[in-house]
Amino acid sequence: VEDQVVPEHVDRTPYLISMAGGETNPLDSWVVFVTIGTVMGGFASGMLHNRVKLETIAGPRIPVRMRWMFAFIGGAFMGYGARLARGCTSGQALSGGAVLSVGSWAFMFAVFAGGYALAYFVRRLWL
Repeated sequence: VEDQVVPEHVDRTPYLISMAGGETNPLDSWVVFVTIGTVMGGFASGMLHNRVKLETIAGPRIPVRMRWMFAFIGGAFMGYGARLARGCTSGQALSGGAVLSVGSWAFMFAVFAGGYALAYFVRRLWL
């Protein structure tokens, strides 16, 4: 998208030029086709088993709009954190944890401890 809006910025930024700068086409990446195949396969499976429907699951004490707001804010924080850390949390946990990296294990324990501690404060929204 950025390449279509401000191509000169993309062509000057080393991080972006590797993905979309110059004559590079983002559709040349295998990741695009894996993502498309995953979405299509999930949709086909849902259709075969009559599980495709639009619904928002929220607790009895939280309105659907607030559920969407929390999901959007949480996703924005996760996206910002992944960009800031130059990687995603699952990659850190799975890749680093698999090679027994002490930092990755410390990170995993911190994420689980933080999630467990935060669950106490948001549990009233779901009960």
